[in-house]
Amino acid sequence: MTARVLIADDQPLMRAALGVALAAEPDIEVVGEAPDGRQAVQLAARLRPDVVVMDLRMPVMDGIMATRALQTAPEPRPRVLVLTTFDLDEYVVEALRAGASGFLLKDATSQELVAAVRVVAQGDAVLAPSVTRRLLERYAHRLPAAAQELSPLLATLTPRELEVLALVARGSTNAQIGEVLHVASSSVKTHVSHLLAKLGLADRVQLVVFAYENGVVNAGSL
Repeated sequence: MTARVLIADDQPLMRAALGVALAAEPDIEVVGEAPDGRQAVQLAARLRPDVVVMDLRMPVMDGIMATRALQTAPEPRPRVLVLTTFDLDEYVVEALRAGASGFLLKDATSQELVAAVRVVAQGDAVLAPSVTRRLLERYAHRLPAAAQELSPLLATLTPRELEVLALVARGSTNAQIGEVLHVASSSVKTHVSHLLAKLGLADRVQLVVFAYENGVVNAGSL
């Protein structure tokens, strides 16, 4: 299946570079480009891409507002892969809350970009571990400190599910989690599915936001 991709970035050179990297793949088709969030939303309604590669800081309408607008569009809605830099970390959590399916650094390699688009197109999430660590450092002081402040849903999780949740929140893949916990990737996938069901969440990205907001991980645990 070919993944249809729309690129939204206010820098022409960045749009061109992203387009070249993605268009070189036989299973990816770049269907359009937008210089700002408003045009991205308009083009998405007309072109029906599977994935929007979205810069966060753009004129007219930023990536967070555009991502939020895309979530209210009629089905089928495109999934959003956010591009970020270290100095934009504070925007990433808001983008995830707005409905983004993951984030990737702007200095990622072409191979990492292509892999991320494929993962997002298939309905999974992409969480750059290095950005996740920076987010934890940035947001650690905002996380709950006392057990009574945490979500009561945490009490429904098993110790192993809590371990998996913490590792997911750090940006680890199923394979990496399996290596740490010495279990098969298929077992990790099952644990993630149980976490989503118990917590009433839609995807892996929402698990990360939940973990941040409920103190499951913190900067000191890194």
